[in-house]
Amino acid sequence: ITAAVGAWARGAAALPKPWQPQKPVLPVEGMRNVLITSALPYVNNVPHLGNIIGCVLSADTFARYCRLRNWNTLYVSGTDEYGTATETKAVEEGLTPQEICDKYNAVHADIYRWFGISFDCFGRTTTALQTTIAQDIFQRLLARGFLLQDTVEQLRCQRCQRFLADRFVEGTCPFCNYEEARGDQCDKCGKLINAVELKNPHCKLCRSVPVVTPTQHLFLDLPKLQERFEPWLEQSWATGDWTPNARYITRSWIRDGLKPRCITRDLKWGTPVPLDGFRDKVFYVWFDAPIGYLSITANYTEEWERWWKNPRQ
Repeated sequence: ITAAVGAWARGAAALPKPWQPQKPVLPVEGMRNVLITSALPYVNNVPHLGNIIGCVLSADTFARYCRLRNWNTLYVSGTDEYGTATETKAVEEGLTPQEICDKYNAVHADIYRWFGISFDCFGRTTTALQTTIAQDIFQRLLARGFLLQDTVEQLRCQRCQRFLADRFVEGTCPFCNYEEARGDQCDKCGKLINAVELKNPHCKLCRSVPVVTPTQHLFLDLPKLQERFEPWLEQSWATGDWTPNARYITRSWIRDGLKPRCITRDLKWGTPVPLDGFRDKVFYVWFDAPIGYLSITANYTEEWERWWKNPRQ
């Protein structure tokens, strides 16, 4: 309190001069360097106030605080543009997935600009650098033996000549018999669903009955990491600031054992898989989208690795 009273009495003239970072903002030796991201909003709709409050506004507030503290701060975000939700919206509006992304990226950018959100860079995931970095990470995982191949049974629409992603399938929920359940979740009982478990499934596009068909996919071999992950997790719990909910969920994953996680999808709209036998597939958006933070920064500055591969700062 005494320090605050003293600072107030000395007035604004006694405050340190505001830090003016170079453009683009890069880490500076000897300064506190802060990289801030906010969750990439999905690009198939107009963002509402809840979206902005949920992630963008809190990150913006923190970025402004950091700059007031004269910390060298970079705040990046952008639109998440690949995946089945984009394809679904494209069908609904009679546009191509790229046209949908262009349309809603502009809508998002205009809204955040109107709100005065202080992004240093607001980008998107449908860029050449996104493909380059995502495929590079994939190749590194492959070279280190952290990927495996397995057969997955999926619903295929013979009339549309395509495997149906979760959101392109509707049917009766196997748990509560709700007749309009999606292939990933029932909106009535809330349970997660595997699309092949649906009763009376039909293709959302043409309404025909799909057939169960085996297809090959690539998985992250997460069980290989469990022994290395557990000691790291214990140390992080001891030294980090984890919420009770985050601790509980992570404990349940460890207790049940890490499982292989599929990283590919039988879709056209996405980052192509650069491996023979899988070149007609794309990366599952959950694998692809987090890499967007790196690629958006890379589109902002060629020296992006100074932010993302620089643990000393």
